[in-house]
Amino acid sequence: QVQLAESGGGLVQAGGSLRLSCAASGRSFSYMGWFRQAPGKEREFLAGITWSGDRTNYADSVKGRFTISRNNAKAPVYLQMTSLKPEDTAVYYCAAGTGTYDDWGQGTQVTVSS
Repeated sequence: QVQLAESGGGLVQAGGSLRLSCAASGRSFSYMGWFRQAPGKEREFLAGITWSGDRTNYADSVKGRFTISRNNAKAPVYLQMTSLKPEDTAVYYCAAGTGTYDDWGQGTQVTVSS
């Protein structure tokens, strides 16, 4: 099992930026991703990165505004979010896995005010 702990959420005005971080411990994994879930909506994939940090992929809804990164295999995974919009308000989760996303963090709230 991978233990995941997110941090960095909070309240920000529209147009602002936030950086989320996810620290991982436990067994190894192939990739990590960031997801979010807004009230009344399904959980949405945002971005993914390989264990080594050399490959990334993004949902169209955040491409160009959000950046996932990892400096090395032991470093936290970050989600840099810019040009935030009120519709980005949600609980943000990191997840890790090998075949599927098996392990999840507890989530961190991001609220974007208009």
